[in-house]
Amino acid sequence: MGKGEDTRARILDEAMRQVSVRGMTGVSLGDLATGMNLSKSGVLKHFQSMETLQLALLDAMTDRFVTEVWRPAEPFEPGRERLDKLFERELAWNDSEHLPGGCPLTAAATELDDQPGPLRDKLKDNRVRWGRTLKREFHALRPEADDATLETLVFQWKGILLAYGHSKRLLDDEAARAQATAACRMLIGG
Repeated sequence: MGKGEDTRARILDEAMRQVSVRGMTGVSLGDLATGMNLSKSGVLKHFQSMETLQLALLDAMTDRFVTEVWRPAEPFEPGRERLDKLFERELAWNDSEHLPGGCPLTAAATELDDQPGPLRDKLKDNRVRWGRTLKREFHALRPEADDATLETLVFQWKGILLAYGHSKRLLDDEAARAQATAACRMLIGG
């Protein structure tokens, strides 16, 4: 990786870290410049515009999520084994020391859900694809389940993870991980 590519990757890492705490629009060029020890123009030269940076950031967050959540779970047997690993990895992703505010995709989703435009469209596509992946895993777990049941299982999965983040971060609930894990066990069995 060349120096320019390395700097671009480091800017995206810093932006991801900041988005986890502040959301997409809460991160400015000045914040990134300060976090990177660069000038604003030094940050901007790698992306040309804030929107281009944000779109690249959504791609980087998705790639990191796939690397940290999906890939470690992919070798496991579809269904219960893989769902167990996916849940463990999603909790680890939410608790990553590199993401002080938790999942940056969740932070972006909360912020962009009612904001039409290319950022919302890209994030929605990302989250829809992840929902399909989870639905496929629930189908492997419960092949007899109809489509509506599978959709509900995915909805409950997402709800458990959102409740985990809320309980852990806002409420300082030390039992949040144990409660989320117990809820997941009830959801997938075992």
